[in-house]
Amino acid sequence: MAVASAPISLAAAAGGSALLFRQLFDVDTGTFTYLLVDVPSGEAVLIDSVFEQHHRDLSLIRELGITLVASIDTHAHADHVTGSWLMHQATGCAIGLAAAVRAENVTLPLAHGDRIRFGGRHLEVRSTPGHTDGCLSFVLDNHAMAFSGDALLVRGCGRCDFQQGNAHTLWRSITEQILSLPEACLLYPAHDYTGRSVTSVAEEKAFNARLGGAATERDFVGHMENMKLPHPHKIAEALPGNMRSGKPRDQAAPETWAPLQRSYAGLPELSPDWLADHSSSVTVVDVRSGEEFNGPDGRIPGSVLLPLPDLDNRKHELPADRPVVLVCHSGSRSALATQQLLKAGRQQVANLRGGISRWEADGYPIERLTSN
Repeated sequence: MAVASAPISLAAAAGGSALLFRQLFDVDTGTFTYLLVDVPSGEAVLIDSVFEQHHRDLSLIRELGITLVASIDTHAHADHVTGSWLMHQATGCAIGLAAAVRAENVTLPLAHGDRIRFGGRHLEVRSTPGHTDGCLSFVLDNHAMAFSGDALLVRGCGRCDFQQGNAHTLWRSITEQILSLPEACLLYPAHDYTGRSVTSVAEEKAFNARLGGAATERDFVGHMENMKLPHPHKIAEALPGNMRSGKPRDQAAPETWAPLQRSYAGLPELSPDWLADHSSSVTVVDVRSGEEFNGPDGRIPGSVLLPLPDLDNRKHELPADRPVVLVCHSGSRSALATQQLLKAGRQQVANLRGGISRWEADGYPIERLTSN
């Protein structure tokens, strides 16, 4: 049986904190996704995932070795499709969304006052409608941070001109449920399009042009009702998709040649287990030097040598009708080789996770030259 790689220290990954926090970003839609992990238990929640970033998010979860309790959304987004259904399929996590949205496939319907628990921590659910009827904000148990979705953005807020939006309602949501938090509470929005990733209650109360400073509800409503914004360009796709919690109408076909997993760095990878069972159907390319290939570390039986410095000029020598698995000692140089072949248009290519070092540690054979 294969030996699993040693897990990393979650406490170290969290910088010594009892809470591991990651802010992720989707450039195409300006969406922030948040991962919160209770370090002692290893349980986590994911907030506002993006369908197209599913492999990235899942890779991070797997690399950290954590248990995802729930994938939750602050609202039914109009500019992207949630990745919650895909994450539920991959991990078995709950799908959380406001019950008021009445979306399909939700397993954790949420309402004001609910608590979403992960390990010894929890997020408090606050109803913050006005952008949409189903908007929620999530507040960490110690009120050190809150996730305001599209209700409150950095120096702005969500629009109120469609999806049951109402400026009066949004004013009350923001002032009563978000800006009532301690001034030191950090606020993390669902979107930003200019690189602003975090703000605070104190800042927004003072500097938000729409509702901060001396602004009144009358000022706010006057601003919001005269914005005349174009609709999000993905709205026709996003809203129906989010009413299914991100479940595709037609399930995408699985990988045809191998069960690829993408690393958090974005590389397609295969495990030694799979390669051991399918080595006869692929070309295993060792990108180390000739001295290493023939040296004491040995090589994977049946592998062919093509040193990394020569790959670009000799890639045409690789059989075009067989997938290619790249290997080196640790998976580092072969990761670069994988990237080069992908950029060259090669589709059926993957890196051997952990390289020859993990291959041997997992108990698979190594071929070594015998000296006379």
